[in-house]
Amino acid sequence: MIPLEEVCKKAIETVKEAGKFIKEERLKFNQNAVEWKGTNDLVSYVDVTAEKILVKGLQEILPESGFLTEEGTIEQATTDYTWIIDPLDGTTNFIHGLPSFGVSVGLRFKDKIVLGIVYEPNADECFYAWKGSKAYLNEKEISVTNNKTLTDCLMATGFPINNHAKITCYLDIVEHFIKNTRGVRRLGSAAIDLAYVAAGRFDGFYEYNLKAWDVAGGAFIVQQAGGLVTDFNKGDNWLFGQEIIVANPHIFDEVQGIVSTNWNK
Repeated sequence: MIPLEEVCKKAIETVKEAGKFIKEERLKFNQNAVEWKGTNDLVSYVDVTAEKILVKGLQEILPESGFLTEEGTIEQATTDYTWIIDPLDGTTNFIHGLPSFGVSVGLRFKDKIVLGIVYEPNADECFYAWKGSKAYLNEKEISVTNNKTLTDCLMATGFPINNHAKITCYLDIVEHFIKNTRGVRRLGSAAIDLAYVAAGRFDGFYEYNLKAWDVAGGAFIVQQAGGLVTDFNKGDNWLFGQEIIVANPHIFDEVQGIVSTNWNK
């Protein structure tokens, strides 16, 4: 296997370059530049250009790698090593001037994620990990919380931009956590939510209708920070199954049970 620590450190440089571009564009961004990919699914030249920066830099690090990217600026192809990229997770926040957005990158080796980076440019916070490492925030080790009861926990979730067929079931889950935890937060960026679980800011996170590029980097960092990651039914299809639950190990079973029971009723 390639030297993942070295690859991660080089990739962080590229991710920060893309993040710097995004932050600079936010200062002068005009909503007239917004385009529509689908219902409530927004994109702009910022997403596309940031992705091109990432692809170029990551290709130089691993010339033989393939890519799975949100904006499709390069032919989508999987090889032994495949970069999974969301150049701007939280595009709607970015467009409206809200500060919760970031760059998410995961590296997949065959069928396993082996490296993850999430960068939040507004706070200049870079979360990262590689296979065999701890999880880090700006070179300082991080870990998930140690809270053992939901009443001590702060949860995070997201709302789907489309696919609303089971929204009532989903809102029942939200209601349960509102009533039985310290609160539920919806920041608008799954990648940032996941990074915050890894850093102990949230105790858990769940969402559906997500894509692989939304979760690849952040979920891996959660795992390396000591958290658990599954789909809603406690399976391992969280990368492509469009459902994810992450939490510290003490509350995970309870969180998963609440989500699964309400989702499948």
